[in-house]
Amino acid sequence: MNLKQNIGEQAIQDVLNDHPHIGEILQQHDIGCVGCGVGICLLQDVVSIHALGNDAEKEIETRINTYLESTHR
Repeated sequence: MNLKQNIGEQAIQDVLNDHPHIGEILQQHDIGCVGCGVGICLLQDVVSIHALGNDAEKEIETRINTYLESTHR
């Protein structure tokens, strides 16, 4: 995944604390990291681990990047 602001390199718990909307995007693809108590997985790994396929991963990447662009204008 090529996520803006190197957010893919951050732990999912930190991403969700700073950007709850990304959690909503993930939940729409049945990735339930919002309720995870550990939260040390990197965002980019969380998506790939679920083996959603290239199309779904690309959609998630696009939606996250679009969201990030809209918050940093």
